[in-house]
Amino acid sequence: MHWNIYLSGEIHTDWREQIIKGCEALELPVSFSSANTDHDSSDAAGDVLGPQCEGFWRDHKSAKINAIRIKTLIENCDMAVIRFGDKYKQWNAAFDAGFCAALGKPYVTLHSEDIIHPLKEVDGSAMGWATTPEQVVEVIRYTIQG
Repeated sequence: MHWNIYLSGEIHTDWREQIIKGCEALELPVSFSSANTDHDSSDAAGDVLGPQCEGFWRDHKSAKINAIRIKTLIENCDMAVIRFGDKYKQWNAAFDAGFCAALGKPYVTLHSEDIIHPLKEVDGSAMGWATTPEQVVEVIRYTIQG
């Protein structure tokens, strides 16, 4: 079986690349997908729908266009990894985790110990909590190979 893994969350560090390289090194049968991780183009996704505006309406239009990609990729994944970083609040990642839970899609969270409390409900529905990308790679390896 070839596994489709959706990588959600924080975009300011290289955690995605670490997981991808770790799985490549183990030659695991996986492919990865993600929301658009380029902040500027993600914010501008809705600009094609009419005159550019600022604030709420620009964010609203772009969120809906981005949601087409995110919704489709999550619906088609076999598993998701939801990353919560330390620097910014990733409300979108929490939403993705809730969407996974609602769909019955297994997901693993990736975050540091100091944000356990605010993520208790998100972690409560997760199949696992990791603190490093290496742990995520091991979870993926085990899930695929047993």
